[in-house]
Amino acid sequence: MATATTDGLEKALKQFFGYDQFRPGQREIVEAALTGQDVLVVMPTGGGKSLCFQLPALVRSGLTIVVSPLIALMQDQVEALQINGIAATFLNSSLSAVESRDRSQAALKGEIKLLYVAPERLLLESFLLDFLGSIQAGVGLTAIAIDEAHCVSEWGHDFRPEYRQLRRLRQIYPQVPIMALTATATERVRQDIISQLDLRQPYCHIASFNRSNLYYEVHPKHRRGNQTFIQLVQQVQQLTGPGIIYCLSRKRVDELTTRLNHHGIADLPYHAGMDNRQRSDNPQRFIRDDVRVMVATIAFGMGINKPDVRFVIHYDLPRNIESYYQESGRAGRDGEPAHCTLYFGLSDIKSIEWLISQKVDPETGEPLVAEQRIAYQQLRQVIAYAESSICRRTIQLGYFGETFAGNCGNCDNCRHPKPLEDWTIDAQKFLSCVARCQERFGVAHIIDVLRGSRSEKVLRHKHEQLSTYGIGKDRQVDEWRLLARTLIQQGLVDETSDGYSILKLNAHSWEVMRKQRQVWIAISKPQALEQPTSKSSTAPELTDPATAGLFQHLRQLRKQLADEQSVPPYVVFSDASLRAMAVERPTTLAAFDCLPGVGRRKLEQYGRLFTDAIRCYCHDHNLETDQRVQAEVVQPTPSSTQLVTLQLFRQGLTVQQIAEQRQLKATTIETHLAELIEQGEAIDLDNLVEPERQAVIRAALETVGASALKPVYEYLQGHYSYGELRLVRAYYQITGELRS
Repeated sequence: MATATTDGLEKALKQFFGYDQFRPGQREIVEAALTGQDVLVVMPTGGGKSLCFQLPALVRSGLTIVVSPLIALMQDQVEALQINGIAATFLNSSLSAVESRDRSQAALKGEIKLLYVAPERLLLESFLLDFLGSIQAGVGLTAIAIDEAHCVSEWGHDFRPEYRQLRRLRQIYPQVPIMALTATATERVRQDIISQLDLRQPYCHIASFNRSNLYYEVHPKHRRGNQTFIQLVQQVQQLTGPGIIYCLSRKRVDELTTRLNHHGIADLPYHAGMDNRQRSDNPQRFIRDDVRVMVATIAFGMGINKPDVRFVIHYDLPRNIESYYQESGRAGRDGEPAHCTLYFGLSDIKSIEWLISQKVDPETGEPLVAEQRIAYQQLRQVIAYAESSICRRTIQLGYFGETFAGNCGNCDNCRHPKPLEDWTIDAQKFLSCVARCQERFGVAHIIDVLRGSRSEKVLRHKHEQLSTYGIGKDRQVDEWRLLARTLIQQGLVDETSDGYSILKLNAHSWEVMRKQRQVWIAISKPQALEQPTSKSSTAPELTDPATAGLFQHLRQLRKQLADEQSVPPYVVFSDASLRAMAVERPTTLAAFDCLPGVGRRKLEQYGRLFTDAIRCYCHDHNLETDQRVQAEVVQPTPSSTQLVTLQLFRQGLTVQQIAEQRQLKATTIETHLAELIEQGEAIDLDNLVEPERQAVIRAALETVGASALKPVYEYLQGHYSYGELRLVRAYYQITGELRS
């Protein structure tokens, strides 16, 4: 078990998790947690969120509580931790009274480092006051991690009222630091999380939402439903690996499961209408690779920890972009290429509109007007996504407030650019009409004015008297809608997010109207199935049949070991680790220890089994062994928020000036700059830290060690800020001038 020191984070990372280096942002989050700060982490699925609270728990004394909303999710995480030799457990309704008592006693004795609980159990008075009070007085309550923190916000896509009550943790245990984590959160949701959980000046890490290994595409549904099903079957047969198919209704799930099975596809259903045993067994069979495909409603997936899902298909339209991002993001969590397809048909819109109409007050039966209004706006946004001809990532990331230049090279619209037409004059008409209407109306009304409608609303506001009235009769309504969608998606006009969808002009709008910017519209055309590519995967490729054969041989061994231990295969080793084994073919434990994903516990538990299997296979197939080569290091690219900071810094602004202009904390700007230095951006350190102070900090880093900053901060008696320490360490590590 790790000691209660913050030193040697890389050593602990390798020992417990098998990784040689942190992913972008992880080190800074871990260090902030170790200083006792509250932390907000927004990191996409597969980005390494869990490690951000697990590693601090292992290098400190005391118990860390992890709040997780789903039983399946906490069980999977605990299982994976225990495989790595980490003292973790959970308390939930699946345990007997004796099991719960034994686990509680183990925690009270200090035998557990991470205890997972559901919010409902945590909020019980006997747990919240009595049990946690005893922990605090005994072994110590080190930290509280709240996973899926977006559930606290009514603006999030999965609001859970019980999460709001987690604020009591701060009231009862005010000195215990809280870490809130989520994969998706708009700016509005992020602020709501901070407010609702009463986070105090939290260290915020907002990672890029770009999942570059995912290929996105949209297929139109055929008028004849059977043609769409045939296309689905062909797609599943072409794709490799396990996958999830989402449907809107339980009936569609059952029908699709039966029909796919009839075509030889090993699948299982999942929805809330199944009995408890099926809902428990079917996901486990999918996780353990007993079946290839899970056909499910959106009730499936949030608690499923399966990193090697190779495709996610939405056979029906999702309800909003955030849900689609979350659900499609269950593919490719291991960083390997994966495929995300959305089938879109007009009949889906009617189905979702009916679901929205069911949002009523449970007591009075009256419509919940505000909720319905927001839901309709979200539906319009996802329809616009499905019908769009611009880069899919531009729309997805824009929803979360992240700027993306487009041309991602890994979506259908970027792989197959549509013919462009210059619609600048029409855009000027449209934006001018928005201005004439005093930026108080939505798309539909603007189109009515442009096309000369005599509707009651137009006449009531006397908009038939405007100079833009009737100047757009030469375009059909659908053409004007296409232009409006494009202007919004390209950021050439803004739309309010309060459900009313009011159009607002911005600086780019005026550039168009002043003839300083052109507007091009892409004309859609159907596309064939594409295979995904990944710009971020660092796993070696299987370039010859013999190596691919070894990979499959190792997968079979992994499945055998997983079945013997009743755990999912990925818990033994990920596909990326197996691929590295197949390429490098290590036959010694020392060589095996160098592979990604091999920590101390897995080396002891599986090292001999896998090296023996590799040696025998290579002997039988005349393959050379021990082919380790230095893997190409893929340098992380700056996020959009880091690039804004970099641009302002290069314009000569100071850290404080950038912080004031961006309405961020100076420490956040310093973190941006340190991460940019680590990513190889040319930044003059002398403009950030005086050379004399650099020399003192550098000497302290070499004396105390650079793996953690708190010991350095204490060694320097607090005379140098964490920002200065972080910047100097980044600079001298990247230049190779820091002696450890």
